[in-house]
Amino acid sequence: MIVHGGWGGGWEWTAVARALRARGHDVFTPTLTGMGERAHLGRPDVGLATHVEDVVAVLELEDLHDVVLCGHSYGGMPVTGAADLASERIALVIYIDALVPCDGQSAFDLLPEEFVELARVSAAEHGDGWRFPIPRALLPPGGWIAEEERARYIGRLRAQPVASFAEPVRVSGAIELLPRAFVRCTGGDLGGDIGADPIAPIAARAQREGWSYRELVASHDPQLTDPAGTAAVLDELAAAA
Repeated sequence: MIVHGGWGGGWEWTAVARALRARGHDVFTPTLTGMGERAHLGRPDVGLATHVEDVVAVLELEDLHDVVLCGHSYGGMPVTGAADLASERIALVIYIDALVPCDGQSAFDLLPEEFVELARVSAAEHGDGWRFPIPRALLPPGGWIAEEERARYIGRLRAQPVASFAEPVRVSGAIELLPRAFVRCTGGDLGGDIGADPIAPIAARAQREGWSYRELVASHDPQLTDPAGTAAVLDELAAAA
């Protein structure tokens, strides 16, 4: 299962899912509440706990076991909470250039202060006070793919509830017993306009703690700029697990 990042939806991962299915995997790409095609379900109280429930619900209602659970970018937040709650269903957790919280941390805690302030101002000016559009600094960079394709991608992004970034994750510690892996995307300059790269210290933590670690020469959104390479890395990590 692959959980998308901020402002996106399961639709982002269609090309990667197709490539993984061609390699023999069953793949689920759910969309979190209030995002993507479920944007109409957004409301001020949609927070991280809601998104954790979204992921757990798919695991339980599809009756999935031995799952390779992947989270991209913001998706690392709900994946962490869901893996902790349903650890008996998980074989491996893969973070794809993702946020990886500890108990009690929110996404805002892991992101630069400049981003937090930008989010709050943007929500007040453009998102009814409870949601905000993707900052321009985090849009996929030009030059990796055709500009028409990049524009189509950006046009499908939707404002995200602030509460999903502000609410802390709660974990029991069960996730600490699960195998984890990290895929670091090295092809872009993420965070140059929001104060700092929020993924760099998390990638360093993954290496320090001995997780399986891979690097992919792609932008922060590898599902857009290198879906085949992304599928290959995920397949290799799953096979190793």
